Amino acid sequence: MLKAVKDMILILDPKVAAGGETYNQLMAHLSRLPNIELRIHHEQGAEKSVTEIYLIGNTAALSVEDMRALPGVDHVVRVSEEYRVVGRHKGDERSTSFEYKGVSFGQDTLNVFAGLCAVDTPEHVGQMMRALRDHGQACTRMGAYKPRTSPYSFQGHGAKCLPYVFDLAGKYDIKVIAMEVTHESHIEEIRAALEATGSPVGVMLQIGTRNTQNFELLKFVGRQREFPVLLKRGFGITLDESLNAAEYLASEGNRKVVFGLRGMKTSIGDPHRNFVDFAHVPVVKRLTRMPVCIDPSHSVGQRAYAPDRLLDILHVTAQGVIAGANMILVDFHPDPSRALVDGPQALTLRELPHFLEDVALVRETYEKRVRLAARAAERRDEPVEVKV
Repeated sequence: MLKAVKDMILILDPKVAAGGETYNQLMAHLSRLPNIELRIHHEQGAEKSVTEIYLIGNTAALSVEDMRALPGVDHVVRVSEEYRVVGRHKGDERSTSFEYKGVSFGQDTLNVFAGLCAVDTPEHVGQMMRALRDHGQACTRMGAYKPRTSPYSFQGHGAKCLPYVFDLAGKYDIKVIAMEVTHESHIEEIRAALEATGSPVGVMLQIGTRNTQNFELLKFVGRQREFPVLLKRGFGITLDESLNAAEYLASEGNRKVVFGLRGMKTSIGDPHRNFVDFAHVPVVKRLTRMPVCIDPSHSVGQRAYAPDRLLDILHVTAQGVIAGANMILVDFHPDPSRALVDGPQALTLRELPHFLEDVALVRETYEKRVRLAARAAERRDEPVEVKV
């Protein structure tokens, strides 16, 4: 029977600089460890930078206490889980957030990315972004590249729409656009268009559900550090397989990954487009350190009302937010009847304030639940008074 491999992470003191005397002394020692591969990650936070050294191999013989005593080491984490980089390992309670273009993404934040599933006209892009700005929003979704089931369906305007999308984002103070890519050349086109327009906005690269197991694309996107990544769960594979896709990104070096739930492809979910999987929000947060996004539009796929006069999309969004979701990717359109992709599921700009207010209401309830759970935990930890 093969012995399980248990990796280890050494988290260095923030004061230890790469290339310094203490750092070099530590690396010289670690390089002499037999059958151990070293992989180094440097993370730049808003206030400080952190260096993590991954010891990959059978580290069972290495003592946590001995490793903690090495020069420059602040914390040691024993890794036995499969998700070595994105995993939430025992004894590792560090903050999980990252910042991009002034927007914070973490397991305790919530950002709404409302926008066009597919870019169609500059007029619609401008109307969408103006509405977002007027309602205090700084993020959006804009699809330039659209992988479709049918080769005859609209595939997106591609690179030719990027300049006006980025220009309008700058005009309306949009900070981050979530945009799907299906090929490594799309990243170069995005980078070129940003440079040509003066980089007025940031882009979060989106890996769609069809490309969750496109491993070469995952490796390429993971090797670049410029853009954070939203990885959508594969619609026909297990959660474990999708989390390993996120591990591909992080193991290549890009740790700024958001994991997206968008429903599972099965007839069990009828009449919704997909079977809503938002009960997995807390599961992903427990297993990994990634922020979790929900996509209610592609989960529901239609504009249907319950007897309480609430859209199914609103109900489903609330289910994800009440479970602790950190990001919402949702379709809006100034005129859904003219949308080139997924018009029947898009909400209208008149519905935007209602949607945002409903999200805020549910988020407030979630935060109250968290505080209630904290108080309950404190009571459980209190010593029991025994009267004699």
